[in-house]
Amino acid sequence: QVQLVESGGGLVQAGGSLRLSCAASGSVFSFNAMGWYRQAPGKQREFVAGIFSGDSTRYADSVKGRFTISRDNAKNTVYLQMNSLKPEDTAVYYCNADTTLRIATMRGLTNWGKGTLVTVSS
Repeated sequence: QVQLVESGGGLVQAGGSLRLSCAASGSVFSFNAMGWYRQAPGKQREFVAGIFSGDSTRYADSVKGRFTISRDNAKNTVYLQMNSLKPEDTAVYYCNADTTLRIATMRGLTNWGKGTLVTVSS
């Protein structure tokens, strides 16, 4: 099983930036994709961004042009650079590491870290 530790969240004003990090450890040979997800109060967890083989990326429409996902394979770490933050970006952000299909669809993702809270004030 893969262990996931997210960090970098905090309180920021609208228009500001944050950089989230997620370190994966354990059975890291079992995955080829990593992704970021978020869950706002009272809402379901949703896909934010994913990075796949060849460093191809995919973003939710709501964050395109503002968020950038990247990874350091040597460190088994994925990052999420968040710019031009909006109050609606407020959520607990989670990462995950798994197969391409599971990262892209969230189906079958059962192993989650504790997440990191991002609060954007207006």
